[in-house]
Amino acid sequence: MPQIVENAFGYVGRATLSLLKDLHKIAVLINEVFYWTIISPLKGKPPKFRSTVSEMVKTGYESVLVVVVIAFFVGAILALQSAYQLKKFGAMIYVADLVGVAITRELGPIITAIIIAGRSGSAFAAEIGSMRAQEEVDALVSMGIHPVRFLVVPKLIALMVMQPALTTFFDIVGMFGGYTLAITLLDVNSASYINETIKALQVKDLFTGLVKAWAFGVVITITGAYQGFQVNAGAEEVGRRTTASVVTSIFLVIVFDLFFTALFYYFT
Repeated sequence: MPQIVENAFGYVGRATLSLLKDLHKIAVLINEVFYWTIISPLKGKPPKFRSTVSEMVKTGYESVLVVVVIAFFVGAILALQSAYQLKKFGAMIYVADLVGVAITRELGPIITAIIIAGRSGSAFAAEIGSMRAQEEVDALVSMGIHPVRFLVVPKLIALMVMQPALTTFFDIVGMFGGYTLAITLLDVNSASYINETIKALQVKDLFTGLVKAWAFGVVITITGAYQGFQVNAGAEEVGRRTTASVVTSIFLVIVFDLFFTALFYYFT
């Protein structure tokens, strides 16, 4: 019995120390990202413009097609599922309300974030992890180049800009998908659907979604960078950290989504 208790307390202690160590590393990374993104430009050391634009192209422009396609089908599915319940009450026109508000406030930001976490967040972790495994990050340090400024800041700025932009694309195309299904399969009048959507949507709905999208971009970038910097071995650990980046990013996106939803619910 004493041995079991000792093992149990030992396991808890090791897990706690490991957690505290990881939290310290995350705090250090966030502090460095904050410095090189906000403080350093004020001292005359802005991030590399060309690298930032390149990251915008990779994370934003090259993701437009997949975001648009998924958004159209999500909007159509949401319209069809809501119509299944609303037709019982003869309130088919309110499909427009449900699709518009649900996509702009919730589905647009979170689904776009999940897509980008799987596409760009994993790429961040794999790129930085491969550089760590091949000692390229150490080479940057030896040349006097800070790896966070060189590798992370352009990605962060790119996602802070492109994540809200992609979410806006998702919102527009998702509502169009719901509109297309409503006027074709549900026999809803086109003008009535558009007017109902305009009446249902408010500025705070769009603002809420875009604030969420901006925060999700920050979360995805820092998570991918952190997992990449933790690589110490070869290709196997790169793959493991890449997978961990996607899983952790999606988990944190959902947690932050709950936080912002509650925040806007109580203070708007």
